[in-house]
Amino acid sequence: MPTRGRTAAQTALDTQNLPEVKYRRIIVKAGTSVLTVAEGKRRGLDLDTMGELARQISRLRREQNAEVLLVTSGAIAAGREGLGEDWDYLGRDIPSRQVLAAVGQSRLMHTYQELFAAHQVKVAQTLLTIKDLSDRQSYLNVRNTLLGLLELGVVPILNENDVVAVDEIGEVFGDNDRLSALVANLVDADLLLILTDIDGLYTADPRVDPSARLIPVVQQVDASIEAAAGEHRNAWARGGMPTKIDAARLVTTAGIPMIMCHGKAKDVVLRAVTGQAIGTLFEPAAEKLEARKRWMLGGISYRGEIVVDAGAAAALARRKGSLLPAGVKLVRGEFQRGDIVFIVEEGRDRIACGIANYSSKDIQRVQGQRSDQIPAILGYHYGQEVVHRNNLVLL
Repeated sequence: MPTRGRTAAQTALDTQNLPEVKYRRIIVKAGTSVLTVAEGKRRGLDLDTMGELARQISRLRREQNAEVLLVTSGAIAAGREGLGEDWDYLGRDIPSRQVLAAVGQSRLMHTYQELFAAHQVKVAQTLLTIKDLSDRQSYLNVRNTLLGLLELGVVPILNENDVVAVDEIGEVFGDNDRLSALVANLVDADLLLILTDIDGLYTADPRVDPSARLIPVVQQVDASIEAAAGEHRNAWARGGMPTKIDAARLVTTAGIPMIMCHGKAKDVVLRAVTGQAIGTLFEPAAEKLEARKRWMLGGISYRGEIVVDAGAAAALARRKGSLLPAGVKLVRGEFQRGDIVFIVEEGRDRIACGIANYSSKDIQRVQGQRSDQIPAILGYHYGQEVVHRNNLVLL
């Protein structure tokens, strides 16, 4: 399925030497608003934009040996386009969207296959659900598959498995924003590039506030950044700015930078990965987390919360200590030993996540007690810590 034509300037770019890339392993996320174009009352696949993505990713693979994974939306829109007007009665309820995704996913992948084949690049489809990434063993299996594809020079194309999973077709992953962040952590990416339908993060929604200004660099995702994101959503997409900010918080905490910019800008992928100023750059934390902690940070398998007092919160945040039972004030939810839990400062926000040494029922029995009392209270002992510092990530 060919593109609808390219300008002479775009063709000329193919003959120029590509500057050295700043990032070697890149996650490119393209949302529905980028990959589709209005066709009357409906939207269809934008072949020009998809063709440009294929061209740019192929150049990075061929000329710089960069490893690129594409997280794509668009299956539901492709399904509606494929079925045509006779099926316009299908609505936005979950069963209808699953039907459309089933029709559209193969159409979407066939389009990508032909577009990448024009550049002698092979692609591989990977459909994921929350369960695939919440279980540690499954998480590692997905990681091994994706890294194996990259080693072979194949471009993995990932999407939510809307056909079989109800959660993803709602807003759990958030139009692939969160999925792209989870995949970035999964493969230890150097950059997450989110392509959207505006130029980046603004001080307010530029579509309703003409005084809104682009924020070129975000050093830390805090309350002011969340306020700037507001509740802006695109009518055709399931994500919106809030889910992109959530993705930024997830990857930057893990030590991975994120760039958000307009997906239909000229050479957007090439400009971003070669270090040109474009869109909004979310700066990473000082150091990358090790792989197991990145999985914990993903937040898709949390079973409960442990509320702690101010002293315990200070010990975790400033002294890099473990969480002891003496500092526990309350346990929320039910979980088992080995499950991932949030740690919340009493009366405030979540401050960490970690792997529980004890079940929720056991922690309730020992909360507020000294660690040396654990064997006497429980009759057994898994260590002095409720959550050990080696199994804990500060948020």
